[in-house]
Amino acid sequence: MRVIELRSDTFTKPTPAMRRAMADAEVGDDQYGEDPTVNRLEKRACEIVGKEAALYVPSGMMGNLCGVLSQTQRGDEVILGDLAHIVQNEMGASFVVGGVVPRLVPNRDGLPSLEDLAAAVRPQGMYPRTSLICLENSHNNCGGAVITPEQTKAVADFAHARGMRVHLDGARIFNAAAALGVEAKVLVRDVDTVQFCFSKGLAAPVGSIVCGDAETLAKARRVRKMLGGAMRQAGVIAAAALVALEEMRDRLVDDHRNAKRLAEGLARIPGIRVDPKKVVTNIVSFEIDPEAMDAGSFQKACVQQGLRVSRYLGNSPRLRAVTHLDVTRDDIDAALDIARGVLTSRPAPVTAGR
Repeated sequence: MRVIELRSDTFTKPTPAMRRAMADAEVGDDQYGEDPTVNRLEKRACEIVGKEAALYVPSGMMGNLCGVLSQTQRGDEVILGDLAHIVQNEMGASFVVGGVVPRLVPNRDGLPSLEDLAAAVRPQGMYPRTSLICLENSHNNCGGAVITPEQTKAVADFAHARGMRVHLDGARIFNAAAALGVEAKVLVRDVDTVQFCFSKGLAAPVGSIVCGDAETLAKARRVRKMLGGAMRQAGVIAAAALVALEEMRDRLVDDHRNAKRLAEGLARIPGIRVDPKKVVTNIVSFEIDPEAMDAGSFQKACVQQGLRVSRYLGNSPRLRAVTHLDVTRDDIDAALDIARGVLTSRPAPVTAGR
């Protein structure tokens, strides 16, 4: 039985070009700054997002850690949306490891309002120093919502006017760029640091990168070392990330089209709640009507028919489907057949093609 994998775009497999690049990669010791492939990757990433310096890290979570810890001191307060990936999905690492205090504000479809940010900033004196605002683009827990360059600039201007800095969790920044029809450098122009992943929509097997000014990235490099993230002959994996960076960005629109097709099809199935207009990237957030079926039961029944989707936090009725390189239009149609069959108790056979 063919499995239609929609739990996450982290399930993508490296392309043949990536595998060849990995096999042929020129390597050195990255901890000493002497891996030529890693150095090329960091330089190219800087060019694409318009930043001065970059640091290759094993994961997006470590990238966010490096971004947050390089711009804060212990006891500082960090403002984040209450649905931010850093808050919901990273085990509180920035707060536990960095000793910083999270100050949560409503996400409001992916972006905190300036009014909420203003109310969250502490006055000077006996309170924690508010030193950093974290944004996310595209926003995972808000169904792949994107924020525009103008919205990002407004938050950055707000922060910089108060002596604060801005870190952007841009794990899927190229999805946001494709959805908005702009270059990624335009989306990150006004933030101080940004991390983005190679191992999601870009389909590389491993790795993320943090970009920003040289002084901050020198601090981030020390944080990476402290976290155990300094690597040796990392060019073997950086080679795949280079291929991903050059070859996979333009095709993300295909994933977005498939996500929209999936959302529109789900909207026609009784018992499923989804607003296709809100699906602008590769993430489809939908709910199962409790009167029709429990979300967990729906998820398990889909697995038995060869369809895998993920579930948002805890016992939430919200489910998530993420399109990516290894999901075709035929897979989307087959996924819809399975979902419809599960909810009508007549499971459909899997006929997905490559």
